[in-house]
Amino acid sequence: MSRNFLFVALAIILASSCSKEKSRAWPSADSQQWLKSEAARQLKGCQRIAHDGTVLYTPDGEGRYGALWTRDFSYMVENAFDLIPKSQMKAAISYLLNGQRKDGCIPDRVQVDGLAVYSAGPVDHPLGDPPTDNSQFMVKLVADYVQGSGDMDFFRRYSQQLIAAMNFTPRAPSGLVYIDPAHPHSPYGFTDTIAKTGELLFSSLLYWEASQRLTGLFKQINDEKTARDFEHRAELIEENIFILWDKDAGMFRAASVDCRQTDIWGNAYAIYIHFPFGKNKYRIMDFLAKNYEKFVIKGQIRHLLAPEHWEKTLVPIAPETYQNGAYWGTASGWVACALAEKYPQMSQTLFAELIKDYKKNGAFECINSDYAKLKNYVVSVTNPLGVLKRTH
Repeated sequence: MSRNFLFVALAIILASSCSKEKSRAWPSADSQQWLKSEAARQLKGCQRIAHDGTVLYTPDGEGRYGALWTRDFSYMVENAFDLIPKSQMKAAISYLLNGQRKDGCIPDRVQVDGLAVYSAGPVDHPLGDPPTDNSQFMVKLVADYVQGSGDMDFFRRYSQQLIAAMNFTPRAPSGLVYIDPAHPHSPYGFTDTIAKTGELLFSSLLYWEASQRLTGLFKQINDEKTARDFEHRAELIEENIFILWDKDAGMFRAASVDCRQTDIWGNAYAIYIHFPFGKNKYRIMDFLAKNYEKFVIKGQIRHLLAPEHWEKTLVPIAPETYQNGAYWGTASGWVACALAEKYPQMSQTLFAELIKDYKKNGAFECINSDYAKLKNYVVSVTNPLGVLKRTH
């Protein structure tokens, strides 16, 4: 796949990954409209006003997470761009970037009072070093805003900070994002309590995405040297991602050392972003279809196949709860997309079950058969919406 593209081309590629058989694979117009209306409601309910007047889009409408999280806001902007005023979007992105450390570290979140918090977990009990995804999400935030607004001056203003952020993210010689097994800390934020170490799948996929986006942005401002640097970073990941490939399963593992387990979210996301791994994507599709009942409940997605749990966690997480066995709407759209080309009816069923559950019970952060955590969780709605918007 050529990397000499502008953002519009990237959007077309992303859309094409879920376009086949879409007439049979996606919900009715009424269901789509309901999901968009619900996303608008969630986005309104999650807003908090910061000390300086900036509107913060917090992760939920219940007041549980009283800060602007980098990754959650990135998902909101990516998947519900037209539902957020551009002026508020720009101000909130600047609010996060103003909290960047001198070493390039992007905040995990910035509180209403302006305190930038760099590591996962409570402020007074951080889970070690910062997660390995905030730099990538910040790049995606800026790129999505610039693509949707045409405000290239905004990119020029923050371009050096974005380079510093990407340089801060720990990587192995392979180019993949890396956590030292002797020094475990949070990886991708939706598994920030899980002690994955070695080369990481999800954070590396995000790094590939962010490198692609920066390649395009720097080409647009005629900085060919920097564009080529990020193009090379993306190429390294493409060349070495199979460090994580389980040839027997036909799936990628979550990490190369600790938690060397089949990553349902990561594999589905790789297909969703059109990662160039050739015909191997069909092995992933087949695996997801064959094992569907082991990772889907009410259209929501488990990180691992049931009844498996993560081998190591950074803090105690009860089995079948939260990031250690619960099911999340965050990843539902990615799985639906991954199934759509070859298993359209299964994809349609997943979306139908998801929307049915949301209408009846509400959108939670995560659920299980006798468990639910935090109602009105925004990205549980906006992420599936984003898949629908790319296909219609």
